[in-house]
Amino acid sequence: MQPLVFRPVITEKSLGLASRGWYTFAVAKHARKEDIAKLIERMYKVNVLSVRTVAMHGKMRRTGKKMVGKRKEDWKKAMLLLKPGQHIDAFEVTQQEAPVEAPKKIEEKKVEVKKTEKKVESKKTNKK
Repeated sequence: MQPLVFRPVITEKSLGLASRGWYTFAVAKHARKEDIAKLIERMYKVNVLSVRTVAMHGKMRRTGKKMVGKRKEDWKKAMLLLKPGQHIDAFEVTQQEAPVEAPKKIEEKKVEVKKTEKKVESKKTNKK
């Protein structure tokens, strides 16, 4: 017997939905909403308020030396709304690091380019 819930779907869009209480999972094509809700409640010890399901088309992929086209399987996506205040740890995003500053060498090159631009402009004005 195959499991009903295969894995959480972790994408940029699903993480945005998770911050609003909607959690996304890849489920079996034959899975029913009631069964999905009961299984998630048991697995993660949360209360599911609502379940939405979507049948997703499998994408075409080209693989191999001859780039032969192969079609991925169709699959089903389930989005679950949890009771307010509850969350699933699989969708927690760690804090992002601060953006990296540009190295000084690049900044120095920018200054050199500006100096050469000024020299070119001054040469043009001198010719007139």
